[in-house]
Amino acid sequence: MDDLLIQDLIDGCKKRDRKSQKGLYQIFYSYSMRMCIRYAKDKDEALELVNDGFMKVFINIHKYDPDKPFKAWLSTIMINSSIDHYRKQIKRIEMEELNAKHEMEDRESILSKIHYEDLIRLVQKLSVAYRTVFNLFAIDGYSHEEIANMLSISVGTSKSNLFKAREQLKRMLKDTHLIEN
Repeated sequence: MDDLLIQDLIDGCKKRDRKSQKGLYQIFYSYSMRMCIRYAKDKDEALELVNDGFMKVFINIHKYDPDKPFKAWLSTIMINSSIDHYRKQIKRIEMEELNAKHEMEDRESILSKIHYEDLIRLVQKLSVAYRTVFNLFAIDGYSHEEIANMLSISVGTSKSNLFKAREQLKRMLKDTHLIEN
């Protein structure tokens, strides 16, 4: 990808040029979709997350520091948009507040035994709370403290949601025979 072309598109976006916005969207659509699909229950919701993220990109493009990689900035916006979406959903659903402490499994887990696409399909079946915490911790590498701050939940709830997400994923993997019983 040509960095000069991307910088030209960013400059155009700063001037609210629709063609530049469309060009930037087209170049980074797949990258953004791969990020957002992990947080979404299906492709339609992922598309909504991508579109929300790009709206934030276009609104805040003047805040982008051209000395830093654009993809990293875009990635942060897409993750934050996914988290914002999660927060909105949480307000609509009743979430169990579980403060019981669970012993955490080793980081070396079932993830290494299955294909990425199979995992994403299963992760999408998790509830929004479990899916979000699982993605932030297991895939994006955030700590429980960071997740608790981002999602306005307790550290205990973050740990509990991760534990339950992993248990559900294990059950789904056994049911789909992706791993041995």
